[in-house]
Amino acid sequence: MAGADLTRPVQAVRELRRAVEELGFVALRMVPWLWQLPPTDRLYYPLYAACVDLGIPFCTQVGHTGPLRPSETGRPIPYIDQVALDFPELTIVCGHIGYPWTTEMIAVADKHANVYIDTSAYTARCYPRELVDYLRGRGRRKVLFGTNYPMIIPGQALEHLGELALDEEATELFLSGNARGSSGSDSAGPRRAT
Repeated sequence: MAGADLTRPVQAVRELRRAVEELGFVALRMVPWLWQLPPTDRLYYPLYAACVDLGIPFCTQVGHTGPLRPSETGRPIPYIDQVALDFPELTIVCGHIGYPWTTEMIAVADKHANVYIDTSAYTARCYPRELVDYLRGRGRRKVLFGTNYPMIIPGQALEHLGELALDEEATELFLSGNARGSSGSDSAGPRRAT
């Protein structure tokens, strides 16, 4: 995934295009708390338009911050909700589940076709109950497996996957189908456009 310097938006768009078109990057990742700017700040908007044009997802962090920094920029409502309204063609992958605003994150994913949740930074045993219920049911096509490697390795992240009681389809979609954008069903997923 590519990154960008929000303080230099024109150069950031040029570098993102180069990263995707010449270097093979497949997504843009921005962590709002690092910039102390919410995802609705005007400095992000040229990058969102570039992501749409390039056919790549915007990946971000939602929820509280692990480091001792303000967490407000990680709120799904109003920030992710507003970005999805302003850029309905933008695929947004929201990492770190959105805790403690997981219910808000689920509501935003339900509301917007191109908003997804990933489980990075959490092991299966630590997923909030509302996320597990969502993953088992109506959200099976909206949640992607993530690790936050190297802090959590894949084996550690999946150690208690069986305890989630996911059916075969939900498991396949969660582990790879949603990220690939195809699962033998009608899943659209957040894959890169080709």
